[in-house]
Amino acid sequence: MKITHVETFQVCIPLIPARRMISALGTHTESRYLLVRLGTDAGIDGVGEATVMPIWSGETAWGAQALVERVLAPLLLDCDPHDLATIGQRMDGATRHNWFAKAALEMACWDIQGKAAGKPVYELLGGAVRPRSIRCRFSMGAYEPERARARALELVAEGFDTIKVKVGGQPEADIARVRAVREAIGPERALTIDANCGWDADTAVACMKALDDCCIALNEQPTPDGDYASLARVRRETRPPVMADDICFDLAHAHELIRNDCCDVISVYPGKNGGITKSRAIAEFAAQHGVACSIGSNLEWDVGTAAMAHLVVATPNLQVEKYPGDMLGPVYHEARIVKDPIDIRGPVVTITDRPGLGVEVDWQVVRAHACQDD
Repeated sequence: MKITHVETFQVCIPLIPARRMISALGTHTESRYLLVRLGTDAGIDGVGEATVMPIWSGETAWGAQALVERVLAPLLLDCDPHDLATIGQRMDGATRHNWFAKAALEMACWDIQGKAAGKPVYELLGGAVRPRSIRCRFSMGAYEPERARARALELVAEGFDTIKVKVGGQPEADIARVRAVREAIGPERALTIDANCGWDADTAVACMKALDDCCIALNEQPTPDGDYASLARVRRETRPPVMADDICFDLAHAHELIRNDCCDVISVYPGKNGGITKSRAIAEFAAQHGVACSIGSNLEWDVGTAAMAHLVVATPNLQVEKYPGDMLGPVYHEARIVKDPIDIRGPVVTITDRPGLGVEVDWQVVRAHACQDD
């Protein structure tokens, strides 16, 4: 089988107003992502999604589209979509980083492989090690305390038993927000926080000590990207387990995190890591060193979420039972881009056993939400 052509589509979909994200990175009200479609000489197409956010990974939909069309796609033509080693080498040899653009192409290859074999991607990854229904936490924006309290009560009513609160801004406001959520959800539910690199080490340590009575279950990425020493210090000097996310894009980063005893958990997901294969490699490396992994999110749509879910179902060290992850991106948005949306009911995400990624893009919806200035 050979790849014969690659198509790209810039798509813009607003977030539902009540679920717009506010974090240390700013306010996210609309997702402008890139979809890719790979065609083959066997008549089988595969789809992928580049969930790009310039403030987070530095990638944009414009840049990802140009990179795919002008640099990466020509290298993939005539490649066998089963030969992910060669495809990965060609992409990495042509450009550094650009993880989300590479991931979109790689997940499209997995989609083709599954369709060709008549198997879901998780079977191609070695088979299910956990059920296809996965319980997630809810990631709440950095709201004012009263809004955070009210939203937390709504989430409890929806069945969530783990809630993540965005912090990383002014310490007093962060502490007030976290306390409001803890008071709302009670002591029996898990409360995690995520600073998105917004604190320095001194602030992170001080805030965690101030919140000691709130029984924080997980402290996600409290310190800046690239600062392994600060992350390790927070882990040493505070009680909650530390999760690394924004600091870990590839296997080299995972090596540094583990070498410096920085974290208890690493957040992985295909978009951030450059594809399913590379996420899997990080999870397996972490397992060898006794470090857990969980699934992270960049507010993916159904295609990206499907890739994440197949990875979770098939990867033992994605310990979502102990450290619930985020796979709720599709329901943050005003529209779904597939004909058969992933089943998301409150905190539970369920994928099917259909071949490939198991979702069929609704190209009419894609055209209706095409970015007007691309």
